[in-house]
Amino acid sequence: MFKRLLIANRGEIAVRIIRACQELGIETVAVYSDADVDALHVKLADYAVRIGPAEAQHSYLNSAAIVEAAKTAGADAIHPGYGFLSENADFAQMVTDAGLVFVGPAAATIRQVGNKDAAREAMRTAGLPMTAGSAPMNSIEEAVQAARQIGYPVIVKPVSGGGGHGMSVAGNETELISAITKFANFTMSGTAFYLEKYISCARHIEVQIVADNYGHVIHLGERECSLQRRNQKILEESPSCALVPAMRQKVGELAVQAAKSVHYTNIGTVEFLMDNAGNFYFMEINPRIQVEHAITEMVTGIDLAKTQILLAAGQPLNMQQEDITVNSHAIECRINAEDPELNFLPSPGQIGFYHQPGGPNVRVDSGVCAGSVVQPYYDSLIAKVIAHGKTRGEAIRIMQRALAEFRIDGIKTTIDFHRRLLDNPYFRRGNIDIQFISNQMLVPSAIR
Repeated sequence: MFKRLLIANRGEIAVRIIRACQELGIETVAVYSDADVDALHVKLADYAVRIGPAEAQHSYLNSAAIVEAAKTAGADAIHPGYGFLSENADFAQMVTDAGLVFVGPAAATIRQVGNKDAAREAMRTAGLPMTAGSAPMNSIEEAVQAARQIGYPVIVKPVSGGGGHGMSVAGNETELISAITKFANFTMSGTAFYLEKYISCARHIEVQIVADNYGHVIHLGERECSLQRRNQKILEESPSCALVPAMRQKVGELAVQAAKSVHYTNIGTVEFLMDNAGNFYFMEINPRIQVEHAITEMVTGIDLAKTQILLAAGQPLNMQQEDITVNSHAIECRINAEDPELNFLPSPGQIGFYHQPGGPNVRVDSGVCAGSVVQPYYDSLIAKVIAHGKTRGEAIRIMQRALAEFRIDGIKTTIDFHRRLLDNPYFRRGNIDIQFISNQMLVPSAIR
C-alpha cells in the first residue's frame, strides 16, 4: 500500500480523496495555486505544495509542476481526481515514467478511449451497438457531405475530450454550418470533430465499471444522467427508473464487454444513449472517477474512492458480479456557484453564512465552508448533496428536506433550481430525457 499520495486536483473531489486516504492510513499531499492557498483541501491534507499562479493552465494543468511536487513531497502515487489532467494520457505516462503510480487506467488505455474515433472503432469491433457516425474531419465541406449520408439531425462532437464540451446538435445544413463554426471558435486549435446521428428524446445512461490488474471486470449498476444543462450533468440518480431488470442486465453486460475489449483497469464509466424503444447505443468510456460516483456508493455500499486506490496498488478485486445488489435509490444534486436565472452564469465570490444539511440518509460532499472564496478560475461545482432512500419517491422527499435546509449566502447557487426541479411533475414521474432542462425548466429570461 502507498505511504503517501498526492492529489492533483482541488475542491470537493480533493477533499473526498483525502478522506479515503485517511481511512486507508495513507498520508496525503495537496497541491494548490495562489488562489487556493486557504482552500479546504489544503487545510485537510497532511502536506501541501504550491504549484503555480491562479490560472489553471499554469497550476492544476501544469503536469511537470505536479510531478515535481510529488517527488519533492516523497509521494508514491498521484490521484488525478476528475477534470484537469485526469484524462490526459501524456500526464499518466509522465507519472509512470517518474517512478510513481498513476491512480487510474494505463496511459495507453486513456489514449485509446480518449480518442472518440479510436474508441468507436474498438467498440464496433467488440460488437457494441452504436449510432451511425462519420470519420474525423476538419472542414465544413466534409461535414455537409457526411451529414447527408447519416441523415439529420446530427450532433457535432470533438474527437478528443469529454464532459460534453464543444458538442452541438444540427437539424439541417444551415444549423450544421453554424455548429461547426461555433466549434471552431470554441476550440481555437483546429481540433478534429466527427458527426453522429442524433437521437431525439434519448436518455443518458452510464454504467460504473470496476476492473483489477488481472483481467477481472464487474459493473456496479447504472446511473441516470439525463438531466443536463449545456451538455453538463446537474442531477443524477441510481438506478434509472426507466430500466426493467432485463434492460439493466443488458446494459451492464455491454459495459463489461466494452471494458474488457480495451483491457481496462481501475474504475471507469461506460456511457450510453437509450432511445424510446429501450435500445442502447455506446457513447464513450470515461477513464476516471465521475462526479456522480457517490450515488453508486450509496446504493451498493462500495467505496469507489478507496477501491480506486486499492486497485492502483495492485490488489485484486475481492468481489464477483453476483455479489452486487441494488435495493435502494440515491439522488445527487450538484450545487454549483451559478445563477440559473442568468443561464447558469458563474457566481464567484466569498461565502458568508454556510450551513449544509444533515440527518438520516443525507450525505454532502463539499469543497467549501463559511469564509471560502469561490474562485472565477475553475469549475463552479462547490458541493454535492446525496439523498438515499428505499425507493425513488423516498429519496426525492429526503432530498427536498435536505435542500430546504441548505443555506449558502454571499453567492448565487443552484439550490433553489434543484428544489423547483424536484417539484416538477414530469420529473417526479420519471418522464425525463436529455432535453428536459431546456424544455421544461429554463424560464424565458434565462435563455439569452
